[in-house]
Amino acid sequence: MPSPSRPRPLPRRTVAAALLAAPALWGSARAQAPAERRATPGQTEGPFYPLELPRDSDHDLLRNGTLAYGQGQPAWVEGTVTDLSGQPLAGGQIEIWQCDQAGHYHHPGDGNRADAAFQGFGRVTLDAAGAWRFRTIRPVAYGSRAPHIHLKIRLGSRTLLTSQLYVQGDPGNARDFVWRNLRDDAERASVTAPFVPGSDGLRARYALVVAAG
Repeated sequence: MPSPSRPRPLPRRTVAAALLAAPALWGSARAQAPAERRATPGQTEGPFYPLELPRDSDHDLLRNGTLAYGQGQPAWVEGTVTDLSGQPLAGGQIEIWQCDQAGHYHHPGDGNRADAAFQGFGRVTLDAAGAWRFRTIRPVAYGSRAPHIHLKIRLGSRTLLTSQLYVQGDPGNARDFVWRNLRDDAERASVTAPFVPGSDGLRARYALVVAAG
């Protein structure tokens, strides 16, 4: 009965080539590994979250009911919300609130001096891609604060993030104690974006990351 044939050993040159290629392939795999995602830093809510939400709380802060707001620089503020693994936070909600062009909030603590035509607060549901969008104004400075927009991200009954969004290149940023107190340049960059001209006003985009687990 014939004995089973044994596999022929690989030529030495083939083995050597494989050994030489292995580190390169490993290095390539490491280079392609996704970068670690950092959660968007939380910041103080501030004193002016609405005590009573406006009847009109949609994405368009430039219209409050039948009133149209004509002050300031109109802007689209938009972006995405994902979790630490990069998955969209579909079905979550994002809220923003900010002062009007004169620096006033719809809040008793600010004397209720905000322009009635400025909605001042908006809430939208994140779509399947985790995307969100608001029509508002480029934020303005008031007191010692740099221009900023407040935000909250919720999933069901949980608040996943409370933070603030800033304008890239605004000279007030370096003087703002809240912006300066962020841990490092990467954290500041994660909540700071340019407001660039578009066909229908300015446009700013923020990629927000939350720990949703």
